[in-house]
Amino acid sequence: MPALSEFRPPTFSRRQFLATVGALCLGVGLGIHPTPASAFDPQRLRQSMQQLYGQPGLAVLEEWFALLQQLQLQDVQSQLRGVNDFFNRRIRWVDDVTVWGQEDYWATPLEAMGKGQGDCEDYSIAKYITLKQLGIASQYLRMIYVRARLGRSQITQAHMVLGYYSTPNAEPLVLDNIIPSITPASQRPDLDPLFSFNSEGLWAGGSTESRADPLARLSRWRSVIERMQTQGFI
Repeated sequence: MPALSEFRPPTFSRRQFLATVGALCLGVGLGIHPTPASAFDPQRLRQSMQQLYGQPGLAVLEEWFALLQQLQLQDVQSQLRGVNDFFNRRIRWVDDVTVWGQEDYWATPLEAMGKGQGDCEDYSIAKYITLKQLGIASQYLRMIYVRARLGRSQITQAHMVLGYYSTPNAEPLVLDNIIPSITPASQRPDLDPLFSFNSEGLWAGGSTESRADPLARLSRWRSVIERMQTQGFI
C-alpha cells in the first residue's frame, strides 16, 4: 500500500477510468464534472438554509459568504488555512447514524453547516467545494479515502481527508478534521491511502479494497451533487 506522501493525482483518461471501474459512468451522469468558481445562487442558498435549518443555519451560511469574500483575493496558503479552520471549528464530529439515521450519509456543505455536525466525508466535501468556489481548480484538489490508524492501539478505521497538490507530482498537503493543522502527507504516517477522486476523475490503488470501494462511495458523491443543485449550487 502506498504511503500518503506518494499518493499522486489520477492520470486516467475517461476511457481508462471506465475500464477500471466497469459500468460506472464518469461525467455528467455521475455528477462529477468541473464547476466554475462562484457557482452558486446566494438567494437560493439562503432560502434553502432558512427552510431546512432556520435562523441558526442561516447565520452560519452568512459567515460562509463572508469567508469567501475575505479569502477571495488572498494567496492559496491563506485560503487553505482559512477554509480548513472554518469547517473544523463550525462542524462538530458526530457519526452519521446519530446525525442522519444512516450508516454512511454524505452531506452537502449546506447540510453540514446547517446541522453543525458531521463526519470526515462532510468536512472534506465542504472544504473541497469551498476551495473550488475560491477558484482553486479541481486538478489541485483530491478527496482521499484512507485507512486511519488511531491511538496507541493503532485501530484502523475508514476516513477521508482533502489533499492539495501544488503540482501534479507534488507531495500533497492534508486538510483533516482529526489533526486540525495542515500538514504535508509525509508527516501523516497514520494514513494509508486507498483511492482519491475529485470533480474530474478517480484514482484507485492496487488492493482489492481500493478497487471495490469507489463503486459504492461515488454513488454517494452523485447524490451530494444532485442535492447541491436543488439547494442552490449551480
